[in-house]
Amino acid sequence: MTAQEVRLCGLLLQEHFGEVVEKVGTHLLRSGAINLRALAHETHTPLDLVKKSLCVLVQHGMCTFGPGRRGPGAPLEYCVSCERILYMLRYPRYIYTAKSLYGDTGELVIEEILQRGQMTMSSTVRTVADRLTQNMEDGQSTDYSEVINAFSRLVETHFLQRCPPVDKLGTSVSKRTTSGVPESPVPTITQPSHPENYPDCYQIPQIHLTGRGKRRRSDEDADVGERGAKRAKLEHAGACGDEGIYWQVNVERFHLHFRHQAIISAVASKLDQTSSEIVRTMLRMSEVTTPASAAYTQALSANEIFRAVPQSYNISRPILDQYLTLLVDDPMEFVGKTGDSGGGMYVVNLHRALANLARATLESVVQERFGSRSARIFRLLLRKRHLEQKQVEDFAMIPAKEAKDMLYTLLSENLVQLQEIPKTPDHAPSRTFYLYTVNQLPTARLLLQNCYKAVGNLIERRLFETRENKRHLEKSQRIEAILASLQTSGAEPTQLAEVEEMITPPERQQLEALRHHINKLDSSENQVDETIFLLESYVNSTSCSR
Repeated sequence: MTAQEVRLCGLLLQEHFGEVVEKVGTHLLRSGAINLRALAHETHTPLDLVKKSLCVLVQHGMCTFGPGRRGPGAPLEYCVSCERILYMLRYPRYIYTAKSLYGDTGELVIEEILQRGQMTMSSTVRTVADRLTQNMEDGQSTDYSEVINAFSRLVETHFLQRCPPVDKLGTSVSKRTTSGVPESPVPTITQPSHPENYPDCYQIPQIHLTGRGKRRRSDEDADVGERGAKRAKLEHAGACGDEGIYWQVNVERFHLHFRHQAIISAVASKLDQTSSEIVRTMLRMSEVTTPASAAYTQALSANEIFRAVPQSYNISRPILDQYLTLLVDDPMEFVGKTGDSGGGMYVVNLHRALANLARATLESVVQERFGSRSARIFRLLLRKRHLEQKQVEDFAMIPAKEAKDMLYTLLSENLVQLQEIPKTPDHAPSRTFYLYTVNQLPTARLLLQNCYKAVGNLIERRLFETRENKRHLEKSQRIEAILASLQTSGAEPTQLAEVEEMITPPERQQLEALRHHINKLDSSENQVDETIFLLESYVNSTSCSR
């Protein structure tokens, strides 16, 4: 864990949960596993606030706990996952993906669970149905069964999973102090290491929930509102059949979807749309059965792929065989072949695809920062592995002085490495080969840290802009609330116009400029996170393959 990661985690915790949670989480990141008393003492924070902060982190899956390192009877120790905190950067992408795959209902289900960390199915269904009902302009209500169907589809495709239960294994044997008074027993609690180890991870409970979403009461129906409130209270208090079964968002499944989309887009830009659709079909057929760390997808025959390709593409079997041969022979090596040359099965080479995507990202960064000629040298070193300076000049067809300057610039930025190979033991410069090379994995790690720093700077800038314009934002929110209340009560247009005129034209212009800046910062943050995801996936796949 680097300083840039800790800084970015602190900014994310502060933005989403406040200063106290940020203080506790950052200290846990720096100190590692620590017990509750020591954490409260070292952070100079009241014990009850530390407990609440830990509850928030545990609720959102960012903190784990387990027995102390000193053996049975030791206090529980808490540890924060930097990786889980950084996933908050991708919350907008998770919600947008759910919307594109399952519509507005799926979007609201994912949004609600991300906001609260863990929720029961019945509570999620009620909340989402109420929100959908509020958004409907025709006065209709959303049926609970519609939300239950969307929730079930998200579970079936593994975008949602059950939270692993916490096993209480009893309490440790109480010890006696020097005065003879026994100490209070310390509970021994363990957590499953991963939700996938839980056998009922994707089993949907049978809930007893019927009805429709409820709309907020207006002033004219306040007479029946009391009866409705009592009925809703009784419904919420009744047993739904899923008490104690909590659900969380399966971020690994979303990451698999992002990885597959990146591979499909790369194939479409390199070859054509039909090739990308064939690769999409292969990925879709094995997306649930292929582990996240697998080097290859499940092997598929040409007949299985032909049956699964959408009919709208009108691909005949000979055409499909030609496309598969083209994909296998392509230098990118996204699709591979297993078995003998006469038949065989086809797989998508996930590790190779991620390596090529990371390589393209590195090349684009070098081109944007140092120009097309430096990018040409960088690509040349990636392809040829080791070259002397004279060879770089000849192969890249760049004058000696310019090539030397570009190589030294890339070397100073740690994008290019210099390797010395002496001919004699004395390492004399005249009898030593100086070879330039590019190590893709360390370079990807370096760029990843730069991306963490960039996202941290974007968040700090957004917080600064918000603080500087806090007065205008609060005034705008107050006026919007007044307008909303007047519109609900049926005010005249002249009254609404008078309230709108409370914001002067210069203030309105300043608010528009602020919204424009905030939107640009948000979109930049999402774009940098796409680069972070590609580089993280490549680094993790390389670590798993070794």
